[in-house]
Amino acid sequence: MMGVRMDKWLWAARFFKTRALAARACDLGRVRANGIAAKPAREVRGGDRLEIETPGGRFEVEVLQLSEVRGPAAVAQTMFHETEDSRALRAKLAEEKKSLPHFDFGSEGRPSKRDRRDLNRLRGRG
Repeated sequence: MMGVRMDKWLWAARFFKTRALAARACDLGRVRANGIAAKPAREVRGGDRLEIETPGGRFEVEVLQLSEVRGPAAVAQTMFHETEDSRALRAKLAEEKKSLPHFDFGSEGRPSKRDRRDLNRLRGRG
């Protein structure tokens, strides 16, 4: 196998849940191959260095294996090698996110008529 479409490989390597999401990320410039913005139809080859931005974070990986088929997660993890800098940056961002205050807005639902009256009184509306 010489090469695989970028969107197929990203989907098979489980960076994106669907191939359409992988193609959309390529179109939006969130995937770079060897420093160049990648289109969905670009061929991925072994040894390519990819920069991928997903909702889960930013990954810098080196392609080790090619596949057009989405398999188990354990197999998908053998398809690439993430750089140490990328892992460290994602771990740092995760720690920063944990340290941010968490706001719980309560799950009581809509305010009752009594609550609404109290809120209006508090706001000076009568």
